[in-house]
Amino acid sequence: MLRTKRQGIIVYFQHMKNVRQIKKHGHLIHASKKHKYAVVYVNQEDVEFKMEKLERLPFVSRVVLSHKPDIRTNYENAKPDKAKQYDYKMGI
Repeated sequence: MLRTKRQGIIVYFQHMKNVRQIKKHGHLIHASKKHKYAVVYVNQEDVEFKMEKLERLPFVSRVVLSHKPDIRTNYENAKPDKAKQYDYKMGI
């Protein structure tokens, strides 16, 4: 099974009722009432097109691209803690 490359887009909006229209542009992961933003995941090949469409919506104040795919996630010199390693073997 081949996984599709996806990327997050953070969309800042004016009212919570606008989340329904934002849902149509991708897979909605999170929406914050307090800070008025939503995180939407889309395929990486469609990112530019979706960002342009979202920016054109009248209730959207800002659209930001997530930097998660650019961050390195495999660490070279990470040493496990001896105490934690012992706890995992015991099943705690």
